[in-house]
Amino acid sequence: MTSTLTVTDLKARVSNTIDAHAAELEQFARDVFAEPELGFKEHKTAERVQAWFDRMGLPHQDGIGVTGTKAVFDTGAPGPTVAVLGELDSLLSWEHPERNRTTGAVHACGHNAQLAIMLGAGLALRELAPQLAGRIALMAVPAEEYVELEERLGMRAMGKLEFLGGKAEMVRLGAFDDVDIAMMVHATARPEDGDIAVGGTNNGMLAKFVRFLGKTSHAGGAPDQGINALSGARVAMAGIDAIRETFRDEDHVRVHPIITRGGDVVNAIPADVRVETFCRGATMEAIELAHRKVDRALKAGALAIGGAVEITTLPGYLPLHHDPTLVSLFRANAVDVVGAENVRDKGHGSGSTDMGDVSHILPSVHPYAGGATGAGHGADYRIADYQKVVINPAKAMAMTVIDLLSEDAREAKRVKSEFKPLMSKDDYLAYLRRLDTKVVWRADEHDG
Repeated sequence: MTSTLTVTDLKARVSNTIDAHAAELEQFARDVFAEPELGFKEHKTAERVQAWFDRMGLPHQDGIGVTGTKAVFDTGAPGPTVAVLGELDSLLSWEHPERNRTTGAVHACGHNAQLAIMLGAGLALRELAPQLAGRIALMAVPAEEYVELEERLGMRAMGKLEFLGGKAEMVRLGAFDDVDIAMMVHATARPEDGDIAVGGTNNGMLAKFVRFLGKTSHAGGAPDQGINALSGARVAMAGIDAIRETFRDEDHVRVHPIITRGGDVVNAIPADVRVETFCRGATMEAIELAHRKVDRALKAGALAIGGAVEITTLPGYLPLHHDPTLVSLFRANAVDVVGAENVRDKGHGSGSTDMGDVSHILPSVHPYAGGATGAGHGADYRIADYQKVVINPAKAMAMTVIDLLSEDAREAKRVKSEFKPLMSKDDYLAYLRRLDTKVVWRADEHDG
């Protein structure tokens, strides 16, 4: 229908609605923080979101990609579908004082705030749906943090999932097939990001799950009869360090391996040592070049000890790209909410997000909201100001949806028509599957 209210009126209405529910939204974020769950295990968190969907009178599809949940409401007038996203999962940090003592899970990246932003925007927009055109999807997505690779590979072996990241799974399962525009706000603890930061880019990445295979023997009595897989891993990691200077600064390459299993007992030569690493970069070309160099270093470790290495390469996340019109709209609304002096332009981030995957197939925007303190993913990370990290971005998000879906969804139609996808869904899935490989390299096949 044609709105009887101006865009300014509509924005004032959503702002007032979010203010009226500010205490509830903050409490929701705090409740999620108090019960953190790791990716593909976010059952209680998903239930909390679903309870809010029920409260809003929204039917929802649950169990998408194991724990994802999605609600859609129609304005009653034809037009594009705008999705507002939030992430369900927490991190793993045994050093954080507020971690779950059993699982090590903790919200040290602010995903609990994202969900509150999504719900706040959705609650406000739900009341104004008859004044807009098109549809609004609220999507709580699982497993943005790419952790517990071995466990997720086990889930894949059981047929529970194909990809180890949540948004890739939801794309594969068709959850984005009816979405035309995607939006999500992430928390930030960086003072230079101000209250809200917009634009910028992020690294993509792929992951490796690596097993160095040797031969066990008595570490004191017969070390010469063993093949030390831990030594192979150490040589490989030294090789990775040696190639760092070959990465171009502008590619923002990051490679950061950890040893997740270093042996079984101290008096036995380790025969099965496990390493996980990411290969990050600003472009897909940079990521693939880095991953080939890393594979050479891994093979060198196996060659040095006369053992073997099993390299499982896993598709991770694509570099993040923003739609310029969405950035412009969100920036203008952020200025209205927090003032121009508190809105910053985001530069390049060397971390990764699977919103990058979505941004390759749909016009997307992924701003950041201040209000956190400490180091992202660190033991000192906290949400310090819920007004900044939940309420303000929820308003800016809802206002941007109004810009897109008011006036017969004119702006949303323009964004949709002007967007040139970097990949089709089919090309995207094919690319991920091409990266997904396992290679066993044996030194005795390459000696001499």
